[in-house]
Amino acid sequence: MSPSPVSSTPILRTTLLWSAAVTALLAIAGAIIGYAAAGAPGLWSALSGVVLAALFLGITGASILIANRWYGDPLYIQLFFGIVMGGWILKLIIFIVALLVLRGQPWIEPAIFFIAIVVSVLAALVIDVVVMLRLRIPHVSDVSLPTTDPEETPAEAADGSAESGGSKV
Repeated sequence: MSPSPVSSTPILRTTLLWSAAVTALLAIAGAIIGYAAAGAPGLWSALSGVVLAALFLGITGASILIANRWYGDPLYIQLFFGIVMGGWILKLIIFIVALLVLRGQPWIEPAIFFIAIVVSVLAALVIDVVVMLRLRIPHVSDVSLPTTDPEETPAEAADGSAESGGSKV
């Protein structure tokens, strides 16, 4: 598989991989701390908060990676924004369903659930910052520059007889 010409692809892949690893660590830590603080409801609240936050944060990155597969297509812009907006609509639907399902559940400890979500979002923000600082991407990317002088004829370009940097009179 050839590398993607879109400069955001390596950033998003790295972010999603690191986020998956941190989500696993937060789920383990949250489960232990939640169980110690409130028993089984604390454990399930922490796990629910971490998983829900990871799901919301992962949908955006995944939708952009999926949309980048159509880079170079004449309809790329329309496809890109359609896929990303579809991801946001999916997140809105999941959010509403999660609110309706989790509201008033006896196994949810609201404080632990809230703390798990906040810690997960903060961890995701830290990951985003670290990835952006560590990956080197040129300021101008996703652009192909011309390789020959537009005034130069194909024969001059082939034999290299044209003066570099000068204009023809």
